[in-house]
Amino acid sequence: MGYVIATANMKGGVGKTTLTVNMATCLAKNHGKRVLVIDLDTQISATLSLMSPVEFANRRKQGKTFRYLIDQIMTPSEAPSHTIHDVIQKQVCNVQGLDMIPGDIDLYDEFVVSELLHQQAVTLGEKDFETIWNRFERVLLSKILEPVRDEYDFIICDCAPGYTLLTRSALATSNFYILPAKPEPLSIVGIQLLERRIAQLKDSHEQEAKIDIQMLGIVFTMYSGNLLSGRYYKQVMNRVYQDFGDSKVFKSQVPMDMNVAKAVDSFMPVVLNNPQSPGSKSFVQLTQELLMKL
Repeated sequence: MGYVIATANMKGGVGKTTLTVNMATCLAKNHGKRVLVIDLDTQISATLSLMSPVEFANRRKQGKTFRYLIDQIMTPSEAPSHTIHDVIQKQVCNVQGLDMIPGDIDLYDEFVVSELLHQQAVTLGEKDFETIWNRFERVLLSKILEPVRDEYDFIICDCAPGYTLLTRSALATSNFYILPAKPEPLSIVGIQLLERRIAQLKDSHEQEAKIDIQMLGIVFTMYSGNLLSGRYYKQVMNRVYQDFGDSKVFKSQVPMDMNVAKAVDSFMPVVLNNPQSPGSKSFVQLTQELLMKL
């Protein structure tokens, strides 16, 4: 059984998706790992970083997105039309060993989930609704991944910003989480908020099942070598080193690189689109450091 890793930050725009797809591609292409990327964000950025909108639209018409797998957990049918193996897109970007579960622009309705769980609580005679809810968020992603978990060396979950149901479920299922962060104050606040939320998540599930997720490290993204901004960035980064220690911060940093943004136009990660760019080289180093940490 391989590692399940969540990339998460309470704040958006910190490079979670870019980190996820490039790191996953490096693991498969450069290190021969079997990697599954799961897009848990309704913005479907990870999906559109690895396949064209036309391909995504076709898969959505066929019901082969993550939405279908969630629906099967919430309202299971005796004869499902698709299995998780049908939903998984194999060899995305023609990279051997790199697979993906495409996301969806409409993953779930929080009200519908609450209603279903309330009905379940009434049926089971469970007076404590919080217990039912906690159990559901803990097993949601775990149940979906169960048939394929031992088929991959890495399953990487690209989480949405904030603290959604799917983000909580991903954190409850994962062995590790990585925190991408821009070297700026609001991004650092996002780290602190997520750390607090994870501590609360562990406490809320402690009586039923222990959640044993660990921080793998903080990755600084969109780092600028400009003299003035570089000095300011270092001041912000020093605060993170003081709060978390050197061992919890990746030495590899992702620089500001226009090629990273341009790669999205080709629906592939920059490590494939422009492997000699500064951004690509940083992702290669980051992936090597990830393997060393594990």
